Amino acid sequence: MPMPSSSSSLPMILALLSLLAPSYILVDGRGLALATTPRAFSPFRPWPKDSAKYSATAAALESSKAFEGSSDYVHMKYHMGPVLSPKMHVYIVWYGAWDASDKAIIKDFLLSISTHKLEAPSVAKWWRTVRLYTDQTGHNITDSVIIGAEHDAHYSHGHSLTRMSVQQVLKSALAENNGSLPVNSHGGLYLLLSSEDVLMQEFCRAVCGFHYFTFPSIVGYTLPYAWVGNSGKQCPEVCAYPFAIPSYMPHTQPMKPPNANRGVDGMISVIGHELAEMSSNPLINAWYAGTDPTAPTEIADLCEGMYGTGAGGGYTGSVLTDDKGASYNLNGIHGRKYLVQWVWSPVLSACFGPNAQD
Repeated sequence: MPMPSSSSSLPMILALLSLLAPSYILVDGRGLALATTPRAFSPFRPWPKDSAKYSATAAALESSKAFEGSSDYVHMKYHMGPVLSPKMHVYIVWYGAWDASDKAIIKDFLLSISTHKLEAPSVAKWWRTVRLYTDQTGHNITDSVIIGAEHDAHYSHGHSLTRMSVQQVLKSALAENNGSLPVNSHGGLYLLLSSEDVLMQEFCRAVCGFHYFTFPSIVGYTLPYAWVGNSGKQCPEVCAYPFAIPSYMPHTQPMKPPNANRGVDGMISVIGHELAEMSSNPLINAWYAGTDPTAPTEIADLCEGMYGTGAGGGYTGSVLTDDKGASYNLNGIHGRKYLVQWVWSPVLSACFGPNAQD
């Protein structure tokens, strides 16, 4: 999440590029480069102290709040695989017990990606950074998103899931298996969302969400999918941060969630994280840093927990506050507001969001 600061003029450059972003095209997998001062940085999430990830983020907890810019230590590379350039059809599997009001918060966020006439900073402008990534033909990631179909799975595979049982849930959600969802391997993304009483393998300890693709041997098809869990009861201080704060950060106050639901509001940023990565690396052979495709560093990993200018050291950065005191950095449809992490820009070699400021 946090990142380093490059120069006092960078926020102005970032703001200008946010307006011009749709005109930037990557050529032969290489982005346009801006001269910036390199600094190393570490993604941040307040993982529990017994987590394997804790030591990797401990330095970030104690670092300066000046994290905000670019890094020559990051080499985001294109590996010749597809990106999601066709119109995106999001198919949702609601796993567990879901209220209609909670579903509406999430669906409004998804539909806001394609809604361009919103007050800035908007979800659609946040997505412009994701759109900068292209495939080998020069086609950008789509900005057209629709919710294709939904499936209520209830507790079809129990109250505890694993990475492999998620694929069984997805298989049973397909219409050909008496579910509700069509098979769409060209522009389809499958989003499995579990309620706050559902356990998941490594949830809270190592993951808040993940994405991959289904195995034909299990599901019958290769389909990009993501799982994201509601952490409202299980580990809000980890996966709903900064709407809840871990005990080892006693001097930090939790932010007020913009939709008055820390579990679902916490999910929104993770959903945005996974959508950005699924779109730019749907089959784990497109955009990522590092040499190991089984553990890629993707475009949202680099900016985890960074929500505004000046982020770093466990600080979210400068964000907005509404008239009820809730924190947000993006506007959505139906008057919604969201707090969503920034993503890595291939043009700037830096994390960026539409709320960047001087």
